[in-house]
Amino acid sequence: MRIAIFSDVHGKILLPFKMVSEYQRKYNEKIDLIIQCGDIGAYPDLENLDKATMRHAKRDKDELGFHYDFTKYNKDIAAFLKHLDVQMICVRGNHEDHDFLDDLEHKFIDDERFPIDVYNYVWLCKSGEVQYFNTEDENLSFVGLGRIGDRKDRQEKRFIQKYEFEKIEKLFNSLNLYDLLITHDADNTEEIGYGSKEIREVLNHMPFQYHFYGHTGKDFSSKIDQNGITQSIKIKELEFDSQGKLPENCMLILEKEEEFNLKKVPVSFINLFTKENWRNK
Repeated sequence: MRIAIFSDVHGKILLPFKMVSEYQRKYNEKIDLIIQCGDIGAYPDLENLDKATMRHAKRDKDELGFHYDFTKYNKDIAAFLKHLDVQMICVRGNHEDHDFLDDLEHKFIDDERFPIDVYNYVWLCKSGEVQYFNTEDENLSFVGLGRIGDRKDRQEKRFIQKYEFEKIEKLFNSLNLYDLLITHDADNTEEIGYGSKEIREVLNHMPFQYHFYGHTGKDFSSKIDQNGITQSIKIKELEFDSQGKLPENCMLILEKEEEFNLKKVPVSFINLFTKENWRNK
């Protein structure tokens, strides 16, 4: 099993699929799944943009990629996704249309994850519910906890909701061991006033093999969590810099063949995709 991992695509939802397609072609390694750690930029209705997304969209229309590419059927995109045949599974970030996602979550009340796009290739996992993904040879188990933490305990929808934490809290006494924790925010260990106390609580009670997250704007890092077991991975956000280049470590490959192996995608590959050319790849 081979998984491509990204974070903070901010509307450029098609970009991870393009990168996976090129990775398979260049390295002859099949990707089975894409995992995306939040800030999808899921805004089907442009009237519901938050202030930050609206500000960025004035300079970069790719911030609106979900609206233009994934809510209205495009036969070329549909053919590309069908040929690639790789699903993306996401958690919520703080920059999403949460009312839209809430409506879908209620519609798919009995499912642990659900499609949010017109092609059924972008799936959102419900926070706190165990997720499974299987290939012929391997099984993957993971839990997502989307949105961000808030030290002031506000109830805005960009913050982790009480019902979401209550769901994941029910897993604390389980004897099951799950492979991955996927979050948008970091835990609150390093900086007082930042990060999520809820994520810290989860890691204190549930020793996942890996924890992947984005959001913070900090550089890539890989370290053992204070629980002494979980490898905590900060993914670099999938954002173009002022020169139109993507940062190192914005795409990772996690392989599972009995044991896990995490690989950094070479910078030479990342540099193939620029702000000007990525749509034509």
